[in-house]
Amino acid sequence: MPSLANHQSNLFTKVLFLSDSKRGKTTTLWPLVKAGYKLRILDLDNLLDSLKERLLAECPKQLDSVEFRTLRDKYKTGPLGVVLDGPAKAFIDAMKMLDNWKYDDTDLGSPKEWGPDCILVIDSLSRLCDAAYDFHAFMMKPGKSGEVDGRAIYGQAQDAVEMVLANLTSDTFKTNVIVICHGQYMELPDKTSKIFPQGVGQKLSPKIPQYFPVYIRLKNSAGKRTVQLESDVMIDLAMPKLGAFEKKTLDADTGLAQIFQTLRGSVATPQVKAEPVVQVRPKAVTLQRRV
Repeated sequence: MPSLANHQSNLFTKVLFLSDSKRGKTTTLWPLVKAGYKLRILDLDNLLDSLKERLLAECPKQLDSVEFRTLRDKYKTGPLGVVLDGPAKAFIDAMKMLDNWKYDDTDLGSPKEWGPDCILVIDSLSRLCDAAYDFHAFMMKPGKSGEVDGRAIYGQAQDAVEMVLANLTSDTFKTNVIVICHGQYMELPDKTSKIFPQGVGQKLSPKIPQYFPVYIRLKNSAGKRTVQLESDVMIDLAMPKLGAFEKKTLDADTGLAQIFQTLRGSVATPQVKAEPVVQVRPKAVTLQRRV
């Protein structure tokens, strides 16, 4: 019978990391590199400048521990405004990378087999949602009226993104994951408001946190950036071993590394599955009767 002592969370951590725009979410990844993790970033925002500069300042010798692939659809200005310049490829290219991280002269194999010393970073979920919408809008054929069904585009894009999250957080995806997302305020049926991750339309947003055992928020209060671990009236968060943290808000410069250290131990000595105890019983002795 399976034991909770052997749960896959001992080896892998899956994090949903939310904040408002321009709070420095990507830059807070740097202490994980210093701690010894390999970061492999699916970069849909094209905003890695600050992370690069911070790594150059703090641990330049470990800069090669960060691998990234930038994926963005191309746009152009036309008579009706900005439109896609050619096929929408960013979402499909992202799916190929999540299946096999291979492009040009780089081949890192399947992300689901990278192991406990690697962290796959999706930066960001907001732009992945945009790419999913653009792809399904590009693929959608007009109906008999000659118009495209906008609701069908949203529905298909939402389903596609949700399947990505289900895959990344499954027990078969044997790699640490951090999904960076932007927050949006949504009104609930009781007229109160809460913060949810930005998705493809509003129907997906409340579902996104359901997939993650760790859900944290980066805040900026009076110029001080902190990582919030505990829920409040505006947002429902999730943190295993919450009681192991003396403070429920961590310094942004060390927060992610502290979380991984608390949940998993060091990179060199990850928490491994307990080996079953084998009890050796003495062999039965058969006595033969002399004749």
